[in-house]
Amino acid sequence: MKKIYILAAACALALAGCGKSSKKNDVSYKDGVYTAKSSEHINSGDETEGNGYGIVTITIENGEITDCQFKTYELDGTLKDENYGKENGEIANKEFYNRAQKAMAACDEYANQLVMKGDLDSIDVISGATVNYDEFQEAAGEALAEAEE
Repeated sequence: MKKIYILAAACALALAGCGKSSKKNDVSYKDGVYTAKSSEHINSGDETEGNGYGIVTITIENGEITDCQFKTYELDGTLKDENYGKENGEIANKEFYNRAQKAMAACDEYANQLVMKGDLDSIDVISGATVNYDEFQEAAGEALAEAEE
């Protein structure tokens, strides 16, 4: 019987660590929807600089981050989507297209991490999507600063 209690206690402790983490520094957020745009990154020949900007929209309910959307755009305002990395609608350079699509997919992962972790400083950088990470950090930071009580 004692083993069952110990096992139950161990399970309870393990489950206590699951779910959203607490917000860092006990920051309180006002309920609402907050949107912010990162600064523009202009490619000067170095592919690692990126080209465009990101927009984040964060929903706060009951003081918690319940939804986050992060989209990236070309400098002309064109959404980076499944065509990002193509030339004239065709995949001219498969390696470049795959890198572009990997970076674009990271946008959803950054947004999901923020909802799950509840803390911008806990977001993990995804290899190959560092510029998107920087854009996300900047825009999400601004949106959350606006939401702070």
